Amino acid sequence: MNCKICASNSAPFGKAKLLNKYLVSYFRCDSCGFIQTETPYWIEEAYSEAITRSDIGLISRNLEMAEYTKKLILTCLDPAGKFVDYGGGYGIFTRLMRDQGFDFYRFDPLCRNLFSEGYDADPLDHFTLLTAFEVFEHLQDPLADIEKMLSLSQDFYFTTRLLPGLPEPLENWWYYGLEHGQHISFYTPAALGAIAQKFALKILFSNGVLHLMGKSSINPILIKITFSSRLKWLRKIVQKRTPASLLASDYKSLTGKPLP
Repeated sequence: MNCKICASNSAPFGKAKLLNKYLVSYFRCDSCGFIQTETPYWIEEAYSEAITRSDIGLISRNLEMAEYTKKLILTCLDPAGKFVDYGGGYGIFTRLMRDQGFDFYRFDPLCRNLFSEGYDADPLDHFTLLTAFEVFEHLQDPLADIEKMLSLSQDFYFTTRLLPGLPEPLENWWYYGLEHGQHISFYTPAALGAIAQKFALKILFSNGVLHLMGKSSINPILIKITFSSRLKWLRKIVQKRTPASLLASDYKSLTGKPLP
C-alpha cells in the first residue's frame, strides 16, 4: 500500500478490531510515518451518527477552540474578514464565533446544521481563514480534502493529535478510536511537512495538537504573541479589536424581528 500523503511504501503496522466487530489492518509509511487504515469499508456504519456517542468532550472542545481562534484572529488577522469552519458538524463552533462578532460560516455536507442554520458556506466563496477541528483524522483522501480547503482559504487552523515518535500499539492509544471506527488517518510532523511541501504552504505553528498552515505572510512575532503564555499582557492590548456580537443581527435576518 502507498502512503496517502507522500506516496512512499506503507508497511503493515498492525491489526485492530473496530466497532467491536471488524478486524482492520493499519499501515505505516516508511518515509513520513503517516498511519492509515485499509480501505474503510465499515465507514458508512461508523457514521450512522455523525457525532460519536463517545465524543463527550464536544461542547468543551468547541468552547476552548472558540477562545483560541478568537485570539488568533484578533492578533494576526482582520477581525472584519469572513471565516469558515470546515467539517463544522452541528454548527456549534460557527454559532459561538458569530456570537463573538466574527463573520463565520459552516461547511459540512455530511451533518445537519442545528445551531447556525442560515450560515452555511458558499463553496465558491473565499475566506480569510479556514478552521478544521478534529477533522483531519477522519479524512479518507487527505490531499483531496486539503485541496478543497485551499479553494476556500489559503490559511487553515486545525487540530489533530500527531503520532508519538514511536507510535503506540493500536490497543494502547485512545486516539485510534477503535470503538467508533471514524479515525482512519494519523499524522506525524514529517507528514505535515510533506503536505506543506506539496501545496507550497508554510507551517506557521504546530504543537502536536494545534496547527496553523498557510500561504500568507503572518508576522512571526504576532504568532508568538498568540500562542505564548508569557505575553498575555500584550495580547490583551491587541484584543481590544474585538467586534460586536452578531447575535442580534443574525436573529433579525432569520426572523425579520429584533432580538427580544
